[in-house]
Amino acid sequence: MKNYEQLTFTDDFMFCKVLTTNPELCHELLELIIGRKVGQFTRLDKQQPIELTADGKGVRFDVYSEDDTGTVYDCEMQATKNGNLAKRSRYYQGMIDLNLIERSADYRQLKKSYVIFICPFDAFGEGLHKYTFENLCKERPQIGLGDEATKIFLCAGGDADDVSDDMKDFLDWLTGKEGRSKLVQNLNNAVRKVKDRKEWRTEYMTLLMRDQEMMQKGREEGREQGRIDTLITFLENGGTVSEAKKMLAVSDEDIRIAESRRSAISPSQKNSKV
Repeated sequence: MKNYEQLTFTDDFMFCKVLTTNPELCHELLELIIGRKVGQFTRLDKQQPIELTADGKGVRFDVYSEDDTGTVYDCEMQATKNGNLAKRSRYYQGMIDLNLIERSADYRQLKKSYVIFICPFDAFGEGLHKYTFENLCKERPQIGLGDEATKIFLCAGGDADDVSDDMKDFLDWLTGKEGRSKLVQNLNNAVRKVKDRKEWRTEYMTLLMRDQEMMQKGREEGREQGRIDTLITFLENGGTVSEAKKMLAVSDEDIRIAESRRSAISPSQKNSKV
């Protein structure tokens, strides 16, 4: 991961800090993206976790906001190409709706919502800067479903004349070009101010160390899983426990785990030769 000085607006930590600590910039950016006036914020959260199941499964939104018209906005920074963007947008939309239903317990109270992905690349390869999706009738495209759910993919790298100059300037800035618009200049200043805050530097470093610890734990668990899988294969091919201990350097606990898994998969092979 990057060190703190290398962070740009396209990095999740910086993106969330800039927009949630500068509501006026978040408001201006949303109006630029959506192309209409946005109401006053009644809620503005960074990386808001939504957990709706007993086992804690849910989603963490980058920048989640609601305005005084009852409209919900989820703004996500997608810095890397990912083939699952469409399914992710569907999942996020669903989690927004479930969260709203949890709060109101009535689907008729579902609010107008926007799921927005900001991408420093062309997510669909069609040369557009903005791809907007709403539910329409396939047989009669002029008939909209009217569910008030909109997904927007804002993309750098387009060549179409489909958005304003300010929008093109913002998207160019995401790819490292120097921005000229007032919005980009203000965002640049906000990025610099975030980098000057010592407490946020400490917060970032804490998150960085936590992520590294989780990655290390994952690697260790992966190595343990690989060792157990090798042991199971060895035993199922006629190897003895004593041979396994000597040749594979496994422990009694490894043997116990391997035998337990073998029993669950194939009861007929419960006992190994000693």
